[in-house]
Amino acid sequence: MAASNLPRYLLRDCMLWADRESQLGQIGDITPPVPESKMEDMRNAGMIKPRKIKLGFEGLEFSFKMPGLDPQVLKLFGLRPGVETPFMITGATVDEDGTTHSAVMTIRGSLYKPDHGTWKGGDMAENDNAVAVNYYKLEIDGNEIYEMDDFDFKVGGVSQYGDIRNALLL
Repeated sequence: MAASNLPRYLLRDCMLWADRESQLGQIGDITPPVPESKMEDMRNAGMIKPRKIKLGFEGLEFSFKMPGLDPQVLKLFGLRPGVETPFMITGATVDEDGTTHSAVMTIRGSLYKPDHGTWKGGDMAENDNAVAVNYYKLEIDGNEIYEMDDFDFKVGGVSQYGDIRNALLL
């Protein structure tokens, strides 16, 4: 069957689980982790211009906004070193031909910034929460797209650093 030329994978709704607890109806918006290569300019002898080279990846984080002060979420801040909290972001994407897809981000990390914003009577409060991400995996319809931890990055299930890990005898 040929793929439709209509727009596909359009986000229609999203959801967050914090420490395995559903946040249905509690989240204003979510900013998922953004994988970003760490790039440096290099210009060695004989080169007429710098070349951007990849030196790994920048650290990951994600954030979410809540209109309420949820005690369950607030208690995820300030946990001792070494404690990681599981988070899961899910998205329902729908093609314009009506086909529905599932996007799932599995995350482990630490809530490091519970910002309670500005409070004013008669106005909705906005509580911003930021999470430092130690593990991140994105799947669409059960197919692995990205998986990243401190030691490897996989694209479509294939390690992009396997040869380097082998050279390090790991």
